[in-house]
Amino acid sequence: MSDQQVPDRVVATDTAVQLLTKLSELHGGLMIHQSGGCCDGSAPMCYPVGEYRVGQRDVLVGEIELTEPLPAVRVWINGDQFELWKHTQLILDVVTGRGAGFSLEAPEGVRFLSRSRAFSPEENEALEANPPQTGAAVGA
Repeated sequence: MSDQQVPDRVVATDTAVQLLTKLSELHGGLMIHQSGGCCDGSAPMCYPVGEYRVGQRDVLVGEIELTEPLPAVRVWINGDQFELWKHTQLILDVVTGRGAGFSLEAPEGVRFLSRSRAFSPEENEALEANPPQTGAAVGA
């Protein structure tokens, strides 16, 4: 893989960035944890930084950049679930309807939703050469 850039493991739609911006302005710094089947299925759950304890085996999938001066939103996933999803790019989106009551967007009448696309063989090769950090390495 010569000139192939390492693709982002997570991206967000404009609608998701707008909602994260609004929630960040209301609640301060945010983080997302891609749920593994509890409560609202496999839904991305949004929390204020420090409200959800990231485990040592959780994987930092990436960050969603917000406009200055708002901090980027870190996106995490359970290590076992990451092994199943590592060949796909997580696309954070928003849809109408209430999701789990634990996630910050619930009162807004919308919910975050994960979409995905499969990485190409070249992208997978670049990603394997650049493994993500875990909660243990980040000190979450």
